[in-house]
Amino acid sequence: MSLLDDVAERDGWRCWVCDEPVDPDKSVNDPQGPSVDSRTADRKAKVAERLAHRGCNTRKGAVKAVIAWPDRLYVVEPAPLITVAERLERKGGREVVCRCPDRQGAQDAADWLVDRFSRLAPGLPVAAQVEAGGGQFLVVLATGRR
Repeated sequence: MSLLDDVAERDGWRCWVCDEPVDPDKSVNDPQGPSVDSRTADRKAKVAERLAHRGCNTRKGAVKAVIAWPDRLYVVEPAPLITVAERLERKGGREVVCRCPDRQGAQDAADWLVDRFSRLAPGLPVAAQVEAGGGQFLVVLATGRR
């Protein structure tokens, strides 16, 4: 249990897949119970282990997980966040992650992305920008890492 406890404490008892709290008192066999996940289906990748609900980890299986965008955000063509995180970790730079019809919606998405990436990729400092263009607003994530 020490590995599970160490990973859970580091991740603040929050599931990296669904971003919901994990109950430390639940059984590891319960779907809402804690489990350790490697965050990737690529066995060759050197990725730190992360905390996940047993159900999220099992549902993900041996395929790449999909991080859901919240329903409260009105975004068009949202990018797959794990792919964005992997690209930014590997290359750095900036990437457009979605479009929004209004500035406030874009700012809400930008704020959520910075918060979500702080847990999805804790070692990757990102900043979000909202850029106007073509009657819509682009949300751009940027990092200085190369």
